[in-house]
Amino acid sequence: MKNKLKRAVIIAATGVSIAFTTAAAARADEFINVLTGGTSGVYYPLGVALSKIYGEKIAGSRTQVQATKASVENLNLLQQGRGEIAFALGDSVKLAAEGNAEAGFKAPLDKLRGIAAIYPNYIQIMASKESGIATLADFKGKSLSVGAPKSGTELNARAILVAAGMSYDDLGKTEYLPFAESVELMKNRQLDATLQSAGLGVSSFKDLATSLDVQMVSVPEDIATKLGAPYIAATVPAGTYQGQDKDVPTVAVVNFLVTHSEVSDETAYQMTKQLFENLPAMVAAHKAAEQIDLKEALNGMPIPLHPGAERYYKEKGLL
Repeated sequence: MKNKLKRAVIIAATGVSIAFTTAAAARADEFINVLTGGTSGVYYPLGVALSKIYGEKIAGSRTQVQATKASVENLNLLQQGRGEIAFALGDSVKLAAEGNAEAGFKAPLDKLRGIAAIYPNYIQIMASKESGIATLADFKGKSLSVGAPKSGTELNARAILVAAGMSYDDLGKTEYLPFAESVELMKNRQLDATLQSAGLGVSSFKDLATSLDVQMVSVPEDIATKLGAPYIAATVPAGTYQGQDKDVPTVAVVNFLVTHSEVSDETAYQMTKQLFENLPAMVAAHKAAEQIDLKEALNGMPIPLHPGAERYYKEKGLL
């Protein structure tokens, strides 16, 4: 009887030990949800690459990639703790920190923390040749897709039109559609043009340029001057898209990787470190990543750095 009781106590104690070990292991797992954008944009393939890097290089991590409506949705999800790292446009990050309601932020998003400035998004406007659109002024009375509602792209579109002395009211029709859907409407000749804020060589425009006679619409340098930071004058180099035989002036805005204050310092440190130590894998996913540069990682950061990211930059002598 005593031996049976002793065995029962040992079994019970072992069960408690196993349960405790399992719970500890569960706590040790670090879940990293990477918030991106539409699957036909640049954020998504880069997010897939980043997720794979983190899954392989950050011990105990479990990763997931989430397609979203991009910048504005991503920042709101971070504030709610529903993601660990996100891609976002610099102007969206700035407006989120300020709590700009018109941009889609009901209150200041005070939990946002910076990881790194990455590559610039180029504001690229492609119109069908038959539409006759060659300049911003030509958009009066024409149809234009400005990106998903309240997305970073849509905020860019609104800002550029205002700087050009126009608004959506001047357009014949305004469509609020993600990249791929905009391209499909243009292919079906139901839309004159689409504005997309993305890295150079975005797949949706590559697809459109091989399917339809199109032309890039220039955004003159004075628009960048009127807009000011975080916008800068930029150029879409000749040959970026089929049939584009000359450089096209435009504006660009820097993208950022952003996290939130409840992500642990060690995880934020590793997310920053593994990004910069595995850039070839990012470039393999999309050539926009060729412009990610450690020396530029802190340029124009509109929100406080996460302490974990700060630790990495101190190690590298940038702080």
